[in-house]
Amino acid sequence: MRSIRPSFTARRGGSARRRTSPVPAAIALASVLALTATACSSGDTDAGSQVSASASATDGGDDKIKIPDDIKDKLKKHGIDIDKWKGGAWKKWDKDDWLREAQDYVNPIIEGLWSSDRMRGADDPDQGVDENDLSGDQGVTDPTPAPVRATSVAPEYHANAPEAGKVFFDSPEGTMVCSATVVQDPAHPGKSNLVWTAGHCVHAGKKGGWYRNLAFVPSYNNAGDTAEQLQTAPKEEVAPYGVWWADWAQTSDQWINGGGPTGGDGAPYDFAVIHVTPEKGSTGKSLEETVGSALPVNFNAPAVPKVHSISATGFPAAPPYDGQTLYRCQDKPGRLSINASDPTMYRIGCTMTGGSSGGGWVATGADGKPALVSNTSIGPVTAGWLAGPRLGPVAKNVYDSVSDKYAH
Repeated sequence: MRSIRPSFTARRGGSARRRTSPVPAAIALASVLALTATACSSGDTDAGSQVSASASATDGGDDKIKIPDDIKDKLKKHGIDIDKWKGGAWKKWDKDDWLREAQDYVNPIIEGLWSSDRMRGADDPDQGVDENDLSGDQGVTDPTPAPVRATSVAPEYHANAPEAGKVFFDSPEGTMVCSATVVQDPAHPGKSNLVWTAGHCVHAGKKGGWYRNLAFVPSYNNAGDTAEQLQTAPKEEVAPYGVWWADWAQTSDQWINGGGPTGGDGAPYDFAVIHVTPEKGSTGKSLEETVGSALPVNFNAPAVPKVHSISATGFPAAPPYDGQTLYRCQDKPGRLSINASDPTMYRIGCTMTGGSSGGGWVATGADGKPALVSNTSIGPVTAGWLAGPRLGPVAKNVYDSVSDKYAH
């Protein structure tokens, strides 16, 4: 079994997912840099009391970054110099300086960093997971599902899967990519800035920390251009609804403390919620208003045997896919238990590979409407199936915490 991971440049044999590959690209330094840094821990329902502060700087006549004193103190505590950071200091991944705790998330916007070339070059690293790590007598595990061939979503993607997009970020291994979904925000009905993805797409787990330069691109490659066509496509075609930077990300404490690259460690809690802001500054329209849609999240989905069908969507990047096209699988889920003490995961037949990590799993709710019930987390080396966490109380705490944080 392999973990569907974000993509890297280098591919390692045996992983269902791959991470984005590092691509040399000229990085335009920010003409406007927005920074938010606030304390909040996973599942903290009082997170809304932590007010987010922001700072901006212009490359024009004023090159002084005006940062509130409380934010300056936070940055000093973590040894972050904003000017050096946006100039390339983020590329240093010294283990002692890699922020990992829930309250330590910081993600200064570097305008222009996610160029068309850099996004297109994102690849998926294969991270092998030993099939023997799964024991059929732990909890309940149904027979391995038959592979279901992923089918391409018809472009324009915005018309057929408006909530889908890609998450880009940087890690010690290079530039990486995952899939993600725009979800509703109970604190801001019709005006959500929340994105759902996998925990391993924002945080490295027990042996690492928060990834950097985290950004979401809704309806990536909306026209469904080929990789060759994208080489000359303008950024407006690659990212028709803009680049949205994560000013806050939150995952489960279980993923931070126990998540691992192989063996499915932490997979039942492998989910994350991101709050985003537009790279070029707000126009007054939220992400949901910009793309015209957001999915509700169902934290009370029926038990696995009672779910008739689940649809999983993502941008698979490992061969035979290239990460530039949106795909979907639909199947009746089975059960996968990694540890008897952890929640049972959903598992479906699907041939999607790395890069599809974090992509939304949708099922029809009791009201007859589609709702997010999971996200792609792990899959086998042979890419015949995918598994995702069943969203329960822990996932709801993460979701509510991020919503509450920006409620006012």
